[in-house]
Amino acid sequence: MTWKQMKFATAPARRPLIALSVGLAAFLGTPTAAVAAPPEGAYWHTRALTTSTHQWRFGTKSDPYSLVEQRIDETWTAPDGRAWFGYRELATLPQSAADKKAWQRDGSPAKWSESIDGKTVKLSTQPSQGHVGQARNQTSFQLAGQLLTYDEVQRLPADPNRLKDWLTKAGQVSRIPEQAIGRWLTSTLPQILHTLPAPKEVRAAAYQALLTMPGVRAEGNATDTLGRSGVAVLIRENGNKDETSTTMRLIVDTGRMVLLAEGQTVTLNGKPFLPKSHKTLIEVGWTNSPPTAPALP
Repeated sequence: MTWKQMKFATAPARRPLIALSVGLAAFLGTPTAAVAAPPEGAYWHTRALTTSTHQWRFGTKSDPYSLVEQRIDETWTAPDGRAWFGYRELATLPQSAADKKAWQRDGSPAKWSESIDGKTVKLSTQPSQGHVGQARNQTSFQLAGQLLTYDEVQRLPADPNRLKDWLTKAGQVSRIPEQAIGRWLTSTLPQILHTLPAPKEVRAAAYQALLTMPGVRAEGNATDTLGRSGVAVLIRENGNKDETSTTMRLIVDTGRMVLLAEGQTVTLNGKPFLPKSHKTLIEVGWTNSPPTAPALP
């Protein structure tokens, strides 16, 4: 999710959650912890590097080339739910060695304002200034369309089946169609591995629950772009021959139970449909450093 695509829940969304979270123990038949574990820092913090192939081509029709965009996104969420978001566009570069040669034949431009087909763009080989800002009216953690306090996050079910039950109820509250609940669960469970300070036991339950979902399988050991070791998880959502198919590949650090990376490929009729994208979670965890505009990698 990019800075421009972020949407923040409004206060009325809190009402359905109260029945779901306050009555959690009775609803799921699980004990509620007497005291939630205290925060281990001032902010739950994530820093991610996203790279994506631009959807349009550049240069000339006889000698085109593809470009890759890069950006840094960071989030900081205090235990009281206040949140800050930062972003910074990084250098746009040719995608491959062949694209680099075509770019050089094009005069090695440092900026692009138009694609081959006349689409208006604003791209540069130089990084932009970083930006940081506080989310308005946000005083809760967000998961599955619900707004949670820090204590409620700590008391999420640490059992895979009960966690799926809880998320299913949250989906029903959010009016997710019954036929789409499975797909919705598959996309929601990985969020618990990085977006909010859930206990490690809850993150482990989310990982285990994800592996039980249709179209999901563990592929064994893998290494992310930073050289960190984890387990690769493949998520395939196959449509009919005239529909799009999406493949997500996650790398999970199963020691810390946090997401290290995720990549997405979308095809239509077996051919690339949307640009490939890849996100590396550079940092996930508690920090005492205050929100600042993202630094360059």
